[in-house]
Amino acid sequence: MDKNILILGAGFLQKPAIEAAKKIGCRAVVVDANEGAVCVGLADRFERIDLKDKEGIYEFAKKLQKEGGLAAIFTAGTDFSSSVSYAGEKLGLACHSYEAACNASGKVRMRKKFSEAGVPSPKFFGITKKESELDFVKKCVRELGFPCVVKPVDNMGGRGCRMIRSEDEAEDALQTALASSRTENAILEEYMDGDEYSIDALICDGAMTITGFADRHIFFPPYFIETGHTMPTAISDAKKNELIAVFALAAKALGLSCGAAKADIKYTEKGPMIGETAARLSGGFMSGWTYPYASHCNLTEQALLIACGKKPSFLEAHRKRIPFTPPPSCGNCRAPYELYELPCVDASAERAWISIPGIVKEVSGLDAARSVPFVKDVFPRSGAGDAVVFPHNNVQKCGNVISSSPSCKDSIAAAEKAVSEIVLRLEPCVPETDAFFADAEAAASKSCTAENRTADKTAEAQSLVQKAEVNSLCFPPDAYGAASAAVESEDASARSSPAVSGVIPKGVRVSDCVPRVLRRLYESDERDWNHRSFAESCALFDELCPDHPDLDAKKFWRAGLRGGVQGMLYFADTIDRVNTGF
Repeated sequence: MDKNILILGAGFLQKPAIEAAKKIGCRAVVVDANEGAVCVGLADRFERIDLKDKEGIYEFAKKLQKEGGLAAIFTAGTDFSSSVSYAGEKLGLACHSYEAACNASGKVRMRKKFSEAGVPSPKFFGITKKESELDFVKKCVRELGFPCVVKPVDNMGGRGCRMIRSEDEAEDALQTALASSRTENAILEEYMDGDEYSIDALICDGAMTITGFADRHIFFPPYFIETGHTMPTAISDAKKNELIAVFALAAKALGLSCGAAKADIKYTEKGPMIGETAARLSGGFMSGWTYPYASHCNLTEQALLIACGKKPSFLEAHRKRIPFTPPPSCGNCRAPYELYELPCVDASAERAWISIPGIVKEVSGLDAARSVPFVKDVFPRSGAGDAVVFPHNNVQKCGNVISSSPSCKDSIAAAEKAVSEIVLRLEPCVPETDAFFADAEAAASKSCTAENRTADKTAEAQSLVQKAEVNSLCFPPDAYGAASAAVESEDASARSSPAVSGVIPKGVRVSDCVPRVLRRLYESDERDWNHRSFAESCALFDELCPDHPDLDAKKFWRAGLRGGVQGMLYFADTIDRVNTGF
């Protein structure tokens, strides 16, 4: 086979598609609006075309077909499966219909299809820019109940997506979602409470083959930040089959018939509920890395064979038939496809590392992360000089680790150990970083003021619980939230002799200076967002900053509780630079 395969997107997540196209003997022709995209150099031919420009993509594809043959049009990990189908359908290539791809691209249109077909999914309201008056929005969120969720209808990676926990949060959340939409449209929907899963599948000749079923690990409300995923899933076979059945019904409701499909789905107290279904393979390292490691199947290659109108030979030789077992919420319904699964034979885990806000001065620990047994890949996204934030969406993370081994336990441990080795040391005296700590100081001051009004132990205990609850609602959260509340509680209850005071002398190991109030945390296995225990954060500080200046103990430990080892380093570097208060 020596024809062209047109691949939409030249980002890192499209690398498996470019490599797979060449592996099956085709020329990888890649289009992207960004001439500097990371995988442009891997293409046999690159053309600058915006992926939203479906007419431009069609005209270029038609030209390729006339010049030297066009075997397929393909994308993975982008929002533009509808552009693939628009051009592919016109040129007679194997693909989902354009109508089906559009059904799977706009969230309101998708929800309507689910509702019409009786597929379990959240109640929703579509909101346009013109309909975004506050009174109307508040009416919608009251009807949905709290919490509810707002999303742009046509974006991925969690951009513009967040939880709304009260009427006061509704307007700002909606305006962010509208601004994140290419068409200035958003969707308000019920919040689905339950564990979340990602499922990939390939659909061909009336059969749906499950090609990856992963547990998603999502944290940091009011946003939905996926800190990683793990496969195979830990869910029971019975619930897994129910989730697959609902995914199959959802894909059929959208009209997906030839190509990839991807679901985000939850198992709630009402049973499975579909979040979204896309007409493409997943992004986020699942289809291109973790599933191939766990299954020994090059999933992108098999998907490309289907797009080329050929049989996915490895898939068909190794897949196993699975039952169609819909939950009671679906009523009596027939299987929409013959169902198969190509199961995992090993395990794989992906974990992200994240940062507090600031400017990266240096990154350490990458080699140590790569040397952890069972770690396959370490992909840094942020380096020296880059601005970083505590993520509001899934494209603001700082890097990813992927591991694989025969067991889930070892894969998870390896990925999390590797992440814990990596430290982003920030430039001192940066306003955004100062603000991150100032917010915590303001919250602490308010809680102390409130506690001053109470005198008995019962009130103090109640205040500690309340502060822990406040931290769970606060964004960004503290690295070690419960301990931070404990320090403030003890200081407030012993104002004449604070729980933490004095100075950590210059160059002295902070691991040897942990105050009594933090000993339980130091000896515990509580972890921050980068999987580091408090003891490990202290040890990393001692390794990376052995010649620190004199440190105000209370401010230093507060910085550590708020920002982990990054907070400790920033405090030491900042006072070393300016020799003033923090």
